[in-house]
Amino acid sequence: MTATSARTRPASRIGPPGWLLVSVRLVLMLALLLVCLPLYYLWRLLRRHRFWPRVFLAGIGWIAGLRVAVRGTPHKRALFLANHLTWLDIPAIAAASGSAFVAHDGLAQIAVMKHLCAMNDTVFVARHRRAGVAAQAEEVRHALDDTGALTLFPEGTTGDGRELLPFKSALLAAVEPLPEGVAVQPVLLDYGAEAPAIAWHGKESGIANFLRILARRRPLRLTAHFLPPLAGEALENRKNMAAAARAAIAGRKGIA
Repeated sequence: MTATSARTRPASRIGPPGWLLVSVRLVLMLALLLVCLPLYYLWRLLRRHRFWPRVFLAGIGWIAGLRVAVRGTPHKRALFLANHLTWLDIPAIAAASGSAFVAHDGLAQIAVMKHLCAMNDTVFVARHRRAGVAAQAEEVRHALDDTGALTLFPEGTTGDGRELLPFKSALLAAVEPLPEGVAVQPVLLDYGAEAPAIAWHGKESGIANFLRILARRRPLRLTAHFLPPLAGEALENRKNMAAAARAAIAGRKGIA
C-alpha cells in the first residue's frame, strides 16, 4: 500500500479488530470526559487555577496511543507557533504545556465542540470578518491570562507530513501587537516516519482520520520540539513572526 492510499483510506476499510479497538477507546474517552467535567466545574466554582482541560486532552492523546517526548522548554507565557498534521497535535501540545488554542470559527458551529473548546479557552478566529480582529485580540489576551500559553497553527490547515506549508501571517492578526511579556516560541511536532501515514490530508474527512488513528494497534510516538523563542527583528510584525517561526521549524526538521 502506498503512502497516498494510507492517507486517504476511508474509515469503512477498518477491519473488525480495528473497530473493536476504536470502540474501546471511545468508551474510555467518554469515561474520562465524565470524570473531568464535574471536576472542571468544581475548580471553576472554587476559582482555582484551571488544569482539568489539560488532564482531559492529555488523557485523550494517551488513550489514542499517543506517546509524547518533549525536547526544549515550553515558556510559561507564550504564543506557540506549530506545524499541523492531525487532531493529535492538540492533545500533544496541551499535555506538554497546558496551552489553549486558536481555532477556525467553523468549530463553533458544532454545539458540543464549541462547549468543550470554550472550556480550554479556545479563541475562535473568524478569518472572513476583519471587523472581528479587535474582539479576537481581547480573547487572545484573556486566554493568555488564564492559561499562560496559546497555540496557533500558522499553516492554516494540516499538511501531508512531508512538506511544511507556508505560514500565513494573516492568522497572526489577533496577536499584533503582541501582548506584553509574551514570548513567541516555534514548536516542531515530529512524528518521524509515521507522519505521512497519520496526516489528515487530501480527500480524507476529519472523522475518517480520527477513526483511522483510533484503530491503530501500535503506539504513535511524537517528539515535540519547543525551539528558542523569537527575538529582535523577528518580533517586529506578524509577517516577520510567521517567516521566522517557519524558518526555525524547517531548519530543525531539515526541510525547505
